[in-house]
Amino acid sequence: MSTQRTSESSQDNDARLESAVDDAFDRLADEGEQRLDRTWKALVSTGLMGGIDVAVGLLAMLVVIEQTGSTLLGALAFSIGFVALLLADSELFTEGFLVPVTAVAAKRGRPSALARLWGVTLVANLIGGWVMAWLIAHAFPHLHALAVETAAHYATAGLSLRTACLAVLAGAAITLMTRMQHGTDSDIARVVAAVAGGFVLAGTQVFHSVLDSLLIFTALAGGSAPYGYLDWLQWFWYTALLNVAGGLGLVTLLRLVRTKERVQQERAAR
Repeated sequence: MSTQRTSESSQDNDARLESAVDDAFDRLADEGEQRLDRTWKALVSTGLMGGIDVAVGLLAMLVVIEQTGSTLLGALAFSIGFVALLLADSELFTEGFLVPVTAVAAKRGRPSALARLWGVTLVANLIGGWVMAWLIAHAFPHLHALAVETAAHYATAGLSLRTACLAVLAGAAITLMTRMQHGTDSDIARVVAAVAGGFVLAGTQVFHSVLDSLLIFTALAGGSAPYGYLDWLQWFWYTALLNVAGGLGLVTLLRLVRTKERVQQERAAR
């Protein structure tokens, strides 16, 4: 009798787990479909705001590092930018490696729409972030030396096994943050995930294509940096590609494998 009750309890737990997985999949696919269907105007505006939000976090990070000398406290301050992204419903390029991809996998969106979302968002992030970086550089000239020193870690880094790993880890970290935020209905838990994600990305100095680009832009806008936009571009191209590889390969792909049956059901229904 005891063995039977244990078996029934185990089956109930498995059923609840599968139900939770299905619910999470539905939330991801529904939101992904909405994001893929955004108009050009909406994509540009949310992308610009995403760059602005991240730049606000960058400003907070630089101020805290200057005052305390602590990179980790600065990373905690940077998470303000990710909280702003969450609460303002802005769009960040590297946050698009899970939700819209799930919608495409479920046949609720086309790959061309995903390419449009990624391309427009990335360009808009960089434009909005560059404007904010210029403003920060000229509003807070005493932060220029710190920005130049900090950004050199990225702008002068050539492609190697180490830098490739740093970029892959950044893509995986932010996609995991997105996954955590969509795995709960609690706003408090989502904010905690945003703070954790921002802390990991900024505190460990992994290579994030948008965040670190804005840091480099701030250094360049202030003038007299020992590197230039060509150095940034040589760093940026492989970082962006490996961010995508890390987000898709280490988080999204495993998530889709876990929900393979549900993905197949969605495709069959469509």
